Amino acid sequence: MQGDFASHATVLRELGAAVVRVRHPQDLIDLDGVVLPGGESTTVHRLLNLNGLWGPLDRSIAAGLPTLGTCAGLILLARRVRESEGLQKSLGVLDVEVERNAYGPQVASFEAPVKLDDETIDFPGVFIRAPRITAIGSVRVIATMSGEVVGVRLGAVIGLSFHPELTGDARIHASFLAQAASYSRARMSGTFGAVST
Repeated sequence: MQGDFASHATVLRELGAAVVRVRHPQDLIDLDGVVLPGGESTTVHRLLNLNGLWGPLDRSIAAGLPTLGTCAGLILLARRVRESEGLQKSLGVLDVEVERNAYGPQVASFEAPVKLDDETIDFPGVFIRAPRITAIGSVRVIATMSGEVVGVRLGAVIGLSFHPELTGDARIHASFLAQAASYSRARMSGTFGAVST
């Protein structure tokens, strides 16, 4: 609806996935996964509500739909969002607290090596007005930068502070697609799981 969906779509297509833009509740039908991209989280929240997507998206994720949230997507997935205005709403799927724009404004954007869980080669993390994960609960840490948590996972839901779609490194998207393929096979066989929130 808003944000860097086009770059995610490019990476996913290069990996062989069929990609559709989700703008209305019916667009969620028969998906094997969903990406909540970076962008402006309050704008995305407002657009999700205006288009009637907030509730259906929440229910789909709770029913086990593999979800990748990057930057603003992480904010939308977080249980708690720290900000002075207190206006940011979230789906509350991931048991984390995040602080919006905690790494600085757009001009302070940077790239830094990210250590991925079970990977020996660092990932090139791109941080643009990125949220900082300030507290974690019942989630698995899957990415760190200089010892700081920048990626978490709970079941089929992944939240990242950074932008993997801007790096030329498709490892995170490939892993997400493998998860979506497993979900698709389970859906076709009638076997389902649910995200515990």
